[in-house]
Amino acid sequence: MVVTDRAGLHDTVAERRGDDEAEPSSPERPTFLAFWPIDVGHDNRRMLDRSTVAAPRPETHTVPELDCLRGVLAPALLQAAARRSRALQIGADRVLIHQGLIDEQAYLHRLCGSLRIDFEPFDQVDRSDCPLSDAQLTAAAATGIVPLRLNGVLTWVIAPQRLACRRLCLLLEKFPAIRPRLRLTTSVALEGFLARHGAPALADAASSDLHRRFPILSAAPRHAGPLWRQRLQRGVCVAALVMLPFFPDREITSTILALWFIGFAGLRLLASLWRHPPPSPTRRRPDAELPVYTVVAALYREADSVGSLVEALDALDYPREKLDLILVIEPDDLATRAALARLRHRPHLRILIAPAVAPKTKPKALNYALAFARGSFIAVFDAEDRPDPGQLRAALAAFDAASPETACVQASLCIDNLTHNWLSRTFLAEYAGQFDLFLPGLAALGLPLPLGGTSNHFRTDVLRTLGAWDPHNVTEDADLGFRLARFGHRSVTIRSTTYEEAPLAFGNWLRQRSRWMKGWMQTWEVHMRRPLRLWREAGPGGFLALNLVVGGNVLSALAYPLLLALMLMAAAGWTGLLPSWLTPDRPTALHWLTIAAGVTSTAVVGLLGLGRRRQWRHAGALALTPVYWLCLSLAAWRALAHYVWCPYRWEKTQHGIARRAHSAAPEPAPDQQHRRHDADATDSASDRPRRPRACA
Repeated sequence: MVVTDRAGLHDTVAERRGDDEAEPSSPERPTFLAFWPIDVGHDNRRMLDRSTVAAPRPETHTVPELDCLRGVLAPALLQAAARRSRALQIGADRVLIHQGLIDEQAYLHRLCGSLRIDFEPFDQVDRSDCPLSDAQLTAAAATGIVPLRLNGVLTWVIAPQRLACRRLCLLLEKFPAIRPRLRLTTSVALEGFLARHGAPALADAASSDLHRRFPILSAAPRHAGPLWRQRLQRGVCVAALVMLPFFPDREITSTILALWFIGFAGLRLLASLWRHPPPSPTRRRPDAELPVYTVVAALYREADSVGSLVEALDALDYPREKLDLILVIEPDDLATRAALARLRHRPHLRILIAPAVAPKTKPKALNYALAFARGSFIAVFDAEDRPDPGQLRAALAAFDAASPETACVQASLCIDNLTHNWLSRTFLAEYAGQFDLFLPGLAALGLPLPLGGTSNHFRTDVLRTLGAWDPHNVTEDADLGFRLARFGHRSVTIRSTTYEEAPLAFGNWLRQRSRWMKGWMQTWEVHMRRPLRLWREAGPGGFLALNLVVGGNVLSALAYPLLLALMLMAAAGWTGLLPSWLTPDRPTALHWLTIAAGVTSTAVVGLLGLGRRRQWRHAGALALTPVYWLCLSLAAWRALAHYVWCPYRWEKTQHGIARRAHSAAPEPAPDQQHRRHDADATDSASDRPRRPRACA
């Protein structure tokens, strides 16, 4: 327990556990009250209303979950927790636990003694004691409730979330006879039980749920068989597609390819130049109206980056009582696990170990975390990310202002390297054009977005409904953007920025870009399996966007060196060096326009993006755009080979190489520094020391 006085707080006697639960479930998700024919919400609200009227009784009388702590914690601290509880519409126990003022297990033991119910540690519970099916166990991870048949009696074990402890106190006051049917446990104990006994179901859901529910929309192998046979089938299909342009009428095929190339470049220019109105001012939600927000990052070999990532996530302008931070790591990543163990204890941060099943990809890890997510909204970040502190609130404002079918909000990504070379400067310009101009333009045109792999914000229920991320697609972000459109949902963008690191070494850049190209090939192949069905579900705009943005990106990178070489050879009169079936016709204006359109669109969009970011000093790198396109072509042909040989291999991008401007958590913007005052009473000097603000 915690013993305290008005001058400060002493350490907890109970041992703290580094993977304590983050904040409670979303308001939409049922709590344990869903299993009982009683609604205590009205009484609870009436009691909270009475607490606003001056009365001689202590203000903690409205929060019965604190009764068990009277005489243990200082009255001033209990009153501060009660005030913050009312301000956030969250249990006062959650305030104390997630502010790190009391250990969850110690509190629940105290509450169990006060309510005269048992605590369940799960140390002697077998799988046979739980009547849930394997599929239902995955739902129990998010709800925090699991039934057990103990000594022949069906008992509900609850890991309290949100207002569960308060409602449980009120429930037992009215119905004391149900005490033998209820037990409490910590989220750590419950998740440990589910991870042990529900591991096969959770692993299967993370790796195969999409393929099982929507096989036509999954990049998983469609036919089981030996690995050599799958490679042979993919190789034959790829070879046929590569050779196809040389056998029909070459003039027709070259014209089609040129028009495809020009269409891709034209759409980039159109979307980047499309004028869209600035976002209208939105009301800043009071903390009491904020939902629980889950933030997930999948990590692998990120021991050097995880500390700064956690600092950046901790700097988010969001009540930690309603913030559910989840980091997912691979079972063989001992270095990252050790780095996490050295970090300061954060009760709102959970560490999950992804199942050791194939494929070993980021989307599989995200799917595993989704089973444990408690928020009604979920955001995804990468290890090197430094998001704006106000990004979660900005995403909520975008959801509030958008149409009901909007299911995803994409934030902008920006490179913040201080150490640069030509490659990283070109990467910076590419990101500036992509996320500040092109994607907002696509959203304004009502077209599907090929999402970036980070800073995506989703409605959690929608994400679960459509199968979440495809674990067999190595650009799960682009695939998910088009799958959202096929299910009738929209994606929008916001101007909030997440800062990232651009690769410096060519090998690191090549591995990352090859993975992207391979994933775009997978995405195009999956969604074009049934073109007519895609046209019906995503509409003409979605059909064209897939083929011009995703297909055009890959096709232009594959065709660029061949088209450039054949045209230069024809112009120089060297065509006699080639076989007759490869001899090109004399280049026409259309062919020269194709090359010019690709290079010009890349340079113009990059320049406009740099102008938007006021980073003109890096514009000189765009003079080598034709060379950069040759690098993209190398990555595309490498990706094509990997698509045949190892389509599900995730090539790791190494982070932490460049010196960065945002190496620490960003300083909150001035308008975000005016935060709660009275409601944040537990941050006062009399309750606990203030946390130092991170340096920019």
